[in-house]
Amino acid sequence: MYLGIDLGTSEVKVLLLADDHRIVATAGEKIGLSRPQPHWSEQDPAEWWSATGRAMAALRKLVPNDYAAVKAIGLSGQMHGATLLGAEDQVLRPAILWNDTRSAAECAELMSRLPALPQIAGNLAMPGFTAPKLLWVAKHEPDVFKKVASVLLPKDYLRLLMTGEKVSEMSDAAGTLWLDVAKRDWSDELLAATGLTREQMPRLVEGGEASGKLMPAVAEAWGLSRDVIVAGGGGDNAASAVGIGAVAPGDGFLSLGTSGVLFVVTDKFRPNPASAVHAFCHAVPGRWHQMSVMLSAASCLSWVTHLVGAANEGELLAQANALTDAQRDAAPIFLPYLSGERTPHNDAQAQGVFFGLNHDTTAAHLAYSVIEGVAFGTMDGLAALQAAGTQVGRLALVGGGSRSAEWAQLLASLLDTEIVTLEGSETGGALGAARLGWLAAGGVEAEVCRAPAIRARYTSNMEQRARLLPRYQRFTQLYPRIRDLFAR
Repeated sequence: MYLGIDLGTSEVKVLLLADDHRIVATAGEKIGLSRPQPHWSEQDPAEWWSATGRAMAALRKLVPNDYAAVKAIGLSGQMHGATLLGAEDQVLRPAILWNDTRSAAECAELMSRLPALPQIAGNLAMPGFTAPKLLWVAKHEPDVFKKVASVLLPKDYLRLLMTGEKVSEMSDAAGTLWLDVAKRDWSDELLAATGLTREQMPRLVEGGEASGKLMPAVAEAWGLSRDVIVAGGGGDNAASAVGIGAVAPGDGFLSLGTSGVLFVVTDKFRPNPASAVHAFCHAVPGRWHQMSVMLSAASCLSWVTHLVGAANEGELLAQANALTDAQRDAAPIFLPYLSGERTPHNDAQAQGVFFGLNHDTTAAHLAYSVIEGVAFGTMDGLAALQAAGTQVGRLALVGGGSRSAEWAQLLASLLDTEIVTLEGSETGGALGAARLGWLAAGGVEAEVCRAPAIRARYTSNMEQRARLLPRYQRFTQLYPRIRDLFAR
């Protein structure tokens, strides 16, 4: 048995995987999010650990015998978060998360200090990344910055408490702006630009390598063997790719979770930061990936559900699905920039917009506008990848948005490509984490990382696409015309 732990933004998920690829059981525990000021997004790392312990206890209760047979654990997690530790590994302040945009000014400063940064790190300096967060701390919380002995990414903080080891792996480290992504090693030049050294960074391993073993006290508390291996794991998107078997060049997926991601595997480091496309290491050795990122995706649907007071997302989606084509054509255009945006705008100050409201606008119209707007944002991401020379074929749809057949069909028509949903894909990074644990325990990649069975297929509907494209053109014209009206 192999266990995956996925530390997301809103939930810790744990998954038990058998060596015949059966998902034996899953469990999850919610995590709170703090927004103490506009553009801030923070979490208490102690809550990550507490929620993980509760999720492990729930999984153990569900399948005690299978649980006790775990050989290895893999980790997946939200990327870019800055967990700052002092000399005794005490947490110095709440972790600053990936969707925190307070460090826009520091991004400009970082690019000024080191113009070669995009060529080394494969990415533009954006507020979501870890490095500008540390510049912000140095400027606004200098007493905290002086005490920083270590900087860990969220899942790697869990690893520290599990194993006593400070270790990260290539895919997550590539999202810090401190990694030489081509060389798969920390860059002293990038670190120096933020006043840090590699002594403050964790040791690096590949995602399917062992990073340590459970400490005796943790093994006893969790009811597992002290011989359980903890694998390097992966950032959430790279781990999700491993979970659906996207490990060969050209493989790809579309994730609609809190954020939205279009992910394509490459055989070499291919940066194109000018289009706000990300180039990261994959969680498997010798491979990289390109990625377009929307900061808000399925989270927009959660937001509008609360906004209109609907009982749940499913109920609101049912109302949207009942609209006629004419009613959909009359719906407002939605810019899904509730947390700013990365690809293609790289604008931390961008804001969400409903354009075209009138007295006839209903909750159903708003729900349709949201899922359509997220699809339009995905189309922007596809255009950015294509401009970077990346060819995109069939895409697997994963994340919470994959549960909506109507959303999947909308995406297939708009992107003009086949969209498939896969068995077990809703487990996200937890399945990929378990597979990386399996690799660390001696598994062979070709066997471990095979693609799950296809659950459903969606192909482009030309009539639907013809109706969508004029609205997409209005969508693309809206942001440039109102950009300067956003608070800056």
